[in-house]
Amino acid sequence: MRIALIGTGNVGQALGVRWAQLGHEVIFVTRDPGSEKVQKILAEAGAGVRAMRVGEAAAAAPIIVLATPWNAVQSVIGSVPDWSGKIVIDATNPIAPGFQLAVSGDNSGAEQVARWAAGAQVVKAFNTTGAENMRDPIYNGEATTMFICGDSAEAKAITSQLAEALGFMVADVGPLTAARYLEPLAMVWIRLAIVQGRGRDIAFRLVQR
Repeated sequence: MRIALIGTGNVGQALGVRWAQLGHEVIFVTRDPGSEKVQKILAEAGAGVRAMRVGEAAAAAPIIVLATPWNAVQSVIGSVPDWSGKIVIDATNPIAPGFQLAVSGDNSGAEQVARWAAGAQVVKAFNTTGAENMRDPIYNGEATTMFICGDSAEAKAITSQLAEALGFMVADVGPLTAARYLEPLAMVWIRLAIVQGRGRDIAFRLVQR
């Protein structure tokens, strides 16, 4: 699959490098493709990986992962004139200062992304855990859980394939409105890992008797 990752922070790097190592065609989206940071990421990811600016990458890739800070999302989406037919995997969390949700109640960040990126098939995924777990989601020999939601069965199936390839067990929570639950779940992980200082090597696992 050809996947463009918008954002070269921890999450974008972890997902892009792992997918490239698994044989996917990965494009890292950045303002400065020639920067030292980006060149180091490309070297780690291996052959066949490219860096592009957002407009070029969005035109070239059918699957686009949003992995930017929330305050940059609207601007990034607005810089692409047409999102029709794209699968957009929203890995962002709408975090406000003080580790609070900037979007909540009868709305979610993912639903807002779907409105901004009109015509795209949006899936919420890769937001409820840390980048370390995207590099290695196995704990004591067991796969941890990646929760996803979205309105397109096709887009969710592709997202599930990508998550399972990394080693996750996927739990489909339902339509995109279920992001109203997944984004607060991400805040639970953040609170445990960062605010309470448990560290980033923690993960959620759905178990069933």
